[in-house]
Amino acid sequence: MTVAPDYPAGEFQPVEAYDEALKPRFVDELRQAPARLRAAVSGLTESRLDTRYRNWTIRQIVHHLADSHVHSYIRFKWALTESNPTIKAYEEGDWVLLDDSQRGDIEPSLALCEGLHAKWVQLLEAMTAEQFARTFIHPQTGETVSLWNALNYYPWHCRHHTGQILWLRERHGW
Repeated sequence: MTVAPDYPAGEFQPVEAYDEALKPRFVDELRQAPARLRAAVSGLTESRLDTRYRNWTIRQIVHHLADSHVHSYIRFKWALTESNPTIKAYEEGDWVLLDDSQRGDIEPSLALCEGLHAKWVQLLEAMTAEQFARTFIHPQTGETVSLWNALNYYPWHCRHHTGQILWLRERHGW
């Protein structure tokens, strides 16, 4: 049996320093991510949504993306309106074990991603270099994270999890 790759879309390669030329690419990836996710799950039956990619099912991956990106959007808002706030962490592994993530319809999470990303893109497009330099503290790591570093992680996060779903579809011939 073929083992699912750790990083079907490649490993995360951070761009540490703000780069005005990369901002449109990152923002555009976030703009397109919900449609790519919707296409990746299009036509999957309920039983196929419960197929595992390593530890999580496709269903859990979809719900995780919505949950994770809501957190990120709120973190951006906190960092833009407060001075270096300590954000609220969450245990993603525990969240995907909740009933809504294990058995819930994926449509609300797909719709949430669509609306959230549209709003997030509006925020990101208006942000300046100075605003991307604003930071928050992650309580689990103690790390100070700039909004630029947070931004360049999330397009990869979308590619990574959508890539997991696409890998399963290819592997199973769906």
